[in-house]
Amino acid sequence: MTAALTAEGLHTYYGKSHILQGVSLAVAEGRITALLGRNGAGKTTTLRSLMGLTPARQGKITIFGEDTTRWPTFRIAAQGVGYVPEGRRIFANLSVEENLKVPLERGGPWTIERIFKLFPRLEERKLNRGRQLSGGEQEMLSIARALLINPRLLILDEPSQGLAPLVVREVFRIIQQMKAEGISILLVEQNARMSLEIADDAYVLDDGMIVYSGGAQELAADEARVRSLAGASAEEWTLA
Repeated sequence: MTAALTAEGLHTYYGKSHILQGVSLAVAEGRITALLGRNGAGKTTTLRSLMGLTPARQGKITIFGEDTTRWPTFRIAAQGVGYVPEGRRIFANLSVEENLKVPLERGGPWTIERIFKLFPRLEERKLNRGRQLSGGEQEMLSIARALLINPRLLILDEPSQGLAPLVVREVFRIIQQMKAEGISILLVEQNARMSLEIADDAYVLDDGMIVYSGGAQELAADEARVRSLAGASAEEWTLA
């Protein structure tokens, strides 16, 4: 199976704090990979390392066959990587339409017109400023902006955070549609059950170390492990 992304032995620090301690993972092409774990486990730091925002001091990152370990973020994005950070970093003072014109365009099927077909609510609100949108609409706008670079790989950090259950379902439906479009997806989520419903592969991170890697369905079937995700420990997650 071809990998869209591989990370091998990542060690990342914030100052003297050793956050990632040998993280290795892979995202297969055309599949959804979930990265799960309790708060503070290092999930966001992993994504920031992959995107070159908080570069790893050790380890290697390969994206679509290119060694991107020391690449700046803009070059990684130009490789076809869309990134939706935690907290929906949209421009509050720009309209929906203006927000959608911010990303540098790459050739491909995703245009603003097609975005409006996928997200009719955004078309309805296209003249509204970002700050006037609901949390769900802001998340849709954040995903839409990432799609406009026509990514081959989409990295999502907590897309369901703070959203109402019905809106969460809609966001996850959109993520599944991205997979159907052939986009490879790395999904970081607190909502373990819903993530495992749509994911093909799963990793669990705890204290900066991968403590589970395997099929998402196999993990979903292990009720005790899923329940313990809020407080996973490396000892509890010993691999068979």
